[in-house]
Amino acid sequence: MLKRILAGAGIIILVILAFKYCEFKKDDDSTIEYNTNLIQQQILNVGKLVVTEGHFSEVITYKNQEKYLMDMISFEKKALVVVNANVTVAYDLHKMKYDIDEKNKTITILNIPKEEITINPDIQFYDVEQSKLNPFTGDDYNKINKSVKANLAKKIDKSTLKTNAQNRLISELSKILIMTNSMGWKLQYNGKTIESESEFNQDLKL
Repeated sequence: MLKRILAGAGIIILVILAFKYCEFKKDDDSTIEYNTNLIQQQILNVGKLVVTEGHFSEVITYKNQEKYLMDMISFEKKALVVVNANVTVAYDLHKMKYDIDEKNKTITILNIPKEEITINPDIQFYDVEQSKLNPFTGDDYNKINKSVKANLAKKIDKSTLKTNAQNRLISELSKILIMTNSMGWKLQYNGKTIESESEFNQDLKL
Protein backbone atom coordinates (compact mmCIF):
# COMPACT_ATOMS: atom_id res chain seq x y z
CA MET A 1 0.00 0.00 0.00
CA LEU A 2 2.82 2.37 0.95
CA LYS A 3 4.57 1.60 -2.32
CA ARG A 4 1.45 2.54 -4.28
CA ILE A 5 1.12 5.81 -2.38
CA LEU A 6 4.79 6.66 -2.98
CA ALA A 7 4.50 5.71 -6.67
CA GLY A 8 1.38 7.84 -7.01
CA ALA A 9 3.06 10.77 -5.27
CA GLY A 10 6.09 10.38 -7.56
CA ILE A 11 3.88 10.47 -10.66
CA ILE A 12 2.12 13.58 -9.39
CA ILE A 13 5.47 15.31 -8.75
CA LEU A 14 6.70 14.40 -12.24
CA VAL A 15 3.49 15.77 -13.79
CA ILE A 16 3.86 19.02 -11.83
CA LEU A 17 7.52 19.40 -12.82
CA ALA A 18 6.70 18.68 -16.45
CA PHE A 19 3.93 21.25 -16.36
CA LYS A 20 6.24 23.84 -14.77
CA TYR A 21 8.93 23.14 -17.39
CA CYS A 22 6.47 23.55 -20.24
CA GLU A 23 5.17 26.76 -18.67
CA PHE A 24 8.73 28.12 -18.32
CA LYS A 25 9.56 27.07 -21.86
CA LYS A 26 6.43 28.79 -23.14
CA ASP A 27 7.35 32.00 -21.31
CA ASP A 28 10.89 31.83 -22.69
CA ASP A 29 9.62 31.36 -26.24
CA SER A 30 7.15 34.20 -25.77
CA THR A 31 9.94 36.50 -24.58
CA ILE A 32 12.08 35.68 -27.62
CA GLU A 33 9.11 36.27 -29.93
CA TYR A 34 8.33 39.56 -28.16
CA ASN A 35 11.95 40.72 -28.43
CA THR A 36 12.12 39.75 -32.10
CA ASN A 37 8.93 41.66 -32.90
CA LEU A 38 10.21 44.67 -30.97
CA ILE A 39 13.51 44.61 -32.87
CA GLN A 40 11.75 44.33 -36.23
CA GLN A 41 9.51 47.27 -35.33
CA GLN A 42 12.51 49.39 -34.32
CA ILE A 43 14.36 48.58 -37.55
CA LEU A 44 11.20 49.49 -39.46
CA ASN A 45 11.14 52.85 -37.65
CA VAL A 46 14.79 53.45 -38.54
CA GLY A 47 14.20 52.37 -42.14
CA LYS A 48 13.57 55.74 -43.71
CA LEU A 49 15.13 58.21 -46.12
CA VAL A 50 17.99 60.08 -44.42
CA VAL A 51 18.61 63.31 -46.35
CA THR A 52 21.22 66.04 -46.01
CA GLU A 53 20.87 69.17 -48.16
CA GLY A 54 23.41 71.69 -49.38
CA HIS A 55 23.57 74.75 -51.63
CA PHE A 56 26.38 75.56 -54.06
CA SER A 57 27.02 78.50 -56.39
CA GLU A 58 29.53 79.09 -59.16
CA VAL A 59 30.16 81.39 -62.10
CA ILE A 60 31.75 80.16 -65.32
CA THR A 61 32.47 81.65 -68.72
CA TYR A 62 31.54 79.51 -71.70
CA LYS A 63 33.27 80.10 -75.02
CA ASN A 64 33.11 78.40 -78.38
CA GLN A 65 34.65 79.33 -81.70
CA GLU A 66 33.86 78.21 -85.24
CA LYS A 67 36.58 78.78 -87.85
CA TYR A 68 36.32 78.92 -91.63
CA LEU A 69 38.58 79.40 -94.67
CA MET A 70 41.61 77.66 -93.17
CA ASP A 71 41.05 79.40 -89.84
CA MET A 72 41.24 82.84 -91.44
CA ILE A 73 37.71 83.72 -90.32
CA SER A 74 36.20 82.79 -86.97
CA PHE A 75 32.89 83.33 -85.28
CA GLU A 76 32.84 83.22 -81.49
CA LYS A 77 30.03 82.76 -79.06
CA LYS A 78 30.29 83.17 -75.35
CA ALA A 79 28.20 83.68 -72.24
CA LEU A 80 28.56 84.25 -68.54
CA VAL A 81 26.92 81.34 -66.75
CA VAL A 82 25.70 81.73 -63.15
CA VAL A 83 24.82 78.51 -61.36
CA ASN A 84 22.87 78.03 -58.13
CA ALA A 85 22.38 74.40 -57.22
CA ASN A 86 20.54 72.51 -54.52
CA VAL A 87 22.24 69.23 -53.69
CA THR A 88 20.95 66.34 -51.61
CA VAL A 89 22.83 63.34 -50.24
CA ALA A 90 20.43 60.59 -49.17
CA TYR A 91 20.52 57.08 -47.71
CA ASP A 92 17.38 55.04 -48.32
CA LEU A 93 17.35 52.77 -45.27
CA HIS A 94 14.29 50.96 -46.59
CA LYS A 95 16.87 49.16 -48.77
CA MET A 96 18.96 48.04 -45.79
CA LYS A 97 19.28 44.24 -45.51
CA TYR A 98 19.61 42.45 -42.17
CA ASP A 99 19.25 39.05 -40.50
CA ILE A 100 17.80 38.27 -37.05
CA ASP A 101 19.26 35.21 -35.28
CA GLU A 102 16.85 34.49 -32.41
CA LYS A 103 18.87 31.53 -31.07
CA ASN A 104 22.06 33.53 -30.61
CA LYS A 105 20.29 36.85 -29.98
CA THR A 106 22.18 38.53 -32.79
CA ILE A 107 21.19 41.06 -35.45
CA THR A 108 23.49 41.15 -38.48
CA ILE A 109 23.32 44.10 -40.85
CA LEU A 110 24.07 42.54 -44.23
CA ASN A 111 24.03 45.63 -46.40
CA ILE A 112 23.79 49.41 -45.94
CA PRO A 113 22.77 51.21 -49.17
CA LYS A 114 25.18 53.61 -50.84
CA GLU A 115 24.49 57.30 -50.73
CA GLU A 116 22.38 58.80 -53.50
CA ILE A 117 23.54 62.24 -54.66
CA THR A 118 21.07 64.46 -56.50
CA ILE A 119 22.16 67.75 -58.11
CA ASN A 120 19.49 70.22 -59.22
CA PRO A 121 21.20 73.21 -60.84
CA ASP A 122 19.50 76.48 -61.76
CA ILE A 123 21.51 77.85 -64.70
CA GLN A 124 21.22 81.48 -65.81
CA PHE A 125 22.94 82.97 -68.86
CA TYR A 126 24.20 86.58 -68.98
CA ASP A 127 26.13 88.67 -71.52
CA VAL A 128 25.35 86.23 -74.31
CA GLU A 129 27.28 86.92 -77.52
CA GLN A 130 26.69 84.89 -80.67
CA SER A 131 26.44 85.17 -84.43
CA LYS A 132 24.16 83.65 -87.03
CA LEU A 133 27.03 81.47 -88.22
CA ASN A 134 27.72 80.24 -84.69
CA PRO A 135 24.57 80.48 -82.58
CA PHE A 136 23.89 78.77 -79.25
CA THR A 137 22.32 75.35 -79.78
CA GLY A 138 21.01 72.54 -77.66
CA ASP A 139 24.42 70.90 -77.86
CA ASP A 140 25.99 73.94 -76.17
CA TYR A 141 23.48 73.80 -73.33
CA ASN A 142 24.12 70.08 -72.86
CA LYS A 143 27.87 70.70 -72.69
CA ILE A 144 27.37 73.51 -70.16
CA ASN A 145 25.04 71.38 -68.03
CA LYS A 146 27.52 68.48 -68.07
CA SER A 147 30.40 70.77 -67.14
CA VAL A 148 28.38 72.39 -64.35
CA LYS A 149 27.51 69.04 -62.79
CA ALA A 150 31.12 67.85 -63.03
CA ASN A 151 32.35 71.00 -61.27
CA LEU A 152 29.67 70.69 -58.61
CA ALA A 153 30.58 67.04 -58.00
CA LYS A 154 34.17 68.14 -57.26
CA LYS A 155 32.91 70.81 -54.87
CA ILE A 156 30.70 68.28 -53.10
CA ASP A 157 33.66 65.92 -52.61
CA LYS A 158 35.67 68.74 -51.04
CA SER A 159 32.80 69.89 -48.83
CA THR A 160 31.46 68.42 -45.58
CA LEU A 161 28.12 67.46 -47.15
CA LYS A 162 28.92 63.74 -47.47
CA THR A 163 30.41 63.63 -43.99
CA ASN A 164 27.34 65.29 -42.50
CA ALA A 165 25.10 62.82 -44.31
CA GLN A 166 27.16 59.90 -43.02
CA ASN A 167 26.96 61.25 -39.46
CA ARG A 168 23.17 61.33 -39.74
CA LEU A 169 23.24 57.78 -41.09
CA ILE A 170 25.32 56.58 -38.13
CA SER A 171 22.96 58.36 -35.75
CA GLU A 172 20.02 56.40 -37.17
CA LEU A 173 21.86 53.07 -37.12
CA SER A 174 22.94 53.69 -33.52
CA LYS A 175 19.28 53.51 -32.50
CA ILE A 176 19.43 49.82 -33.38
CA LEU A 177 22.68 49.47 -31.41
CA ILE A 178 21.19 51.07 -28.29
CA MET A 179 18.12 48.84 -28.48
CA THR A 180 20.06 45.59 -28.95
CA ASN A 181 22.39 46.42 -26.05
CA SER A 182 19.46 47.20 -23.75
CA MET A 183 17.85 43.84 -24.58
CA GLY A 184 21.03 41.78 -24.23
CA TRP A 185 21.35 41.17 -27.97
CA LYS A 186 24.40 41.72 -30.20
CA LEU A 187 24.66 43.82 -33.35
CA GLN A 188 27.08 42.74 -36.08
CA TYR A 189 28.22 44.44 -39.27
CA ASN A 190 31.07 43.83 -41.66
CA GLY A 191 32.12 40.65 -39.85
CA LYS A 192 32.47 42.16 -36.37
CA THR A 193 30.37 42.97 -33.33
CA ILE A 194 29.50 46.67 -33.13
CA GLU A 195 29.69 48.14 -29.64
CA SER A 196 29.83 51.89 -30.30
CA GLU A 197 29.01 54.60 -32.85
CA SER A 198 32.71 55.05 -33.59
CA GLU A 199 32.95 51.45 -34.81
CA PHE A 200 30.10 52.11 -37.23
CA ASN A 201 32.00 55.17 -38.42
CA GLN A 202 35.21 53.21 -38.99
CA ASP A 203 33.53 50.38 -40.89
CA LEU A 204 31.50 52.66 -43.14
CA LYS A 205 34.73 54.33 -44.29
CA LEU A 206 36.40 51.07 -45.25
